[in-house]
Amino acid sequence: MSGRDGGKKKPLKAPKKEQRELDDDDLAHKQKLKEQQKALQEAKAKATQKGPLTQGGIKKSGKK
Repeated sequence: MSGRDGGKKKPLKAPKKEQRELDDDDLAHKQKLKEQQKALQEAKAKATQKGPLTQGGIKKSGKK
C-alpha cells in the first residue's frame, strides 16, 4: 500500500447513452414541458414587475 492513495477516488465514467428515436408521444411531451417552462418564466416576469411584496418593517437609523 502506497502512502499516496489517500483522498477520494474518481468514479468510473459511465458509458454514453445511445441516442434513441423520438416518437410522437415524446415530441408532444417535450412540447408540453417547453410551454410550461415558458408560462412559468412569464409568470415570474409578471410578478417581478409589481415590485417587492414586503415593505416596511423595522427601520434602523444611523449611529446612536
